[in-house]
Parts: sequence; C-alpha cells; structure tokens
Amino acid sequence: MKFWDSSAIIPLCLKEPTSDTVKDILSGDEDIVVWWATRVECASALARRRREGTLKNEDELKAKAVLAMLSKTWSEIQPGELMRQRTERLLMVHPLRAADAFQLAAALIWAQESPSGLHIICLDQNLREAASKEGFSVLP
Repeated sequence: MKFWDSSAIIPLCLKEPTSDTVKDILSGDEDIVVWWATRVECASALARRRREGTLKNEDELKAKAVLAMLSKTWSEIQPGELMRQRTERLLMVHPLRAADAFQLAAALIWAQESPSGLHIICLDQNLREAASKEGFSVLP
C-alpha cells in the first residue's frame, strides 16, 4: 500500500511521459491511498487542461472515466481537526501550497506519524522534497 498524490494519479488517467512509470508502480501494488480531495484536484487538472486547449473533450471524458474507476477502489484519508493541525505545521516548515500540505498531512496520518519505510508516489518537486524530509520514501 502506497500513498498517491494527485500529480501521480493524472498520468494514470492520461497518456503522459510519466504514465508508464506510474503504471509500473501501480502494477506492483494496486492498493492506493489518497487524500479526501484527490478526485476533485484531478478533475480540476483535467478541466484546466481542456480550457487551455491541451486536452480534447473526448480525452477528458475518457480520463474522467478512468478517474472514477480508480476512485471506487482507493482508500481516502478524511479531513478533520488532526488533518488541519498537521497541515498548519507543514506550512510552517516546508515551502508548500495549501493543497500540497493537505496531501502530505494526509500521508502522515495514514503513516500514523511514522513514515519510515512507507512510500509516497508524487511528481511535484516541492512536495517530493517535503515528503522526503518528513521521512517518506518518494517514488518515482
């Protein structure tokens, strides 16, 4: 079981340069854990690409179908007061945006505050660095 950031979910839904890499990671362990808002973050990324003209409507629909399928099987870390506290701490010590801090806080809660030996799948450089500093093994 691994924690997946939204940045790594998108290449599972669309053909991107990193798609094969993240699909290989998934094939080795299909148990996905995500933050509660991951599906919304991914939907936002897809809609932004369509608005910008880099994603055709039919490709967005296909990607949303894959996202819906994935979301039926993954486990979600729910928001709450503990999540808010962890997120606020992370914002104080790492150069993260709020959404990325929520992702990392969710991963820490999933890890029960002991991330050593656990993996986070992430393609965002700032989040990768913060996750590594917090003790996670970061893939790819």
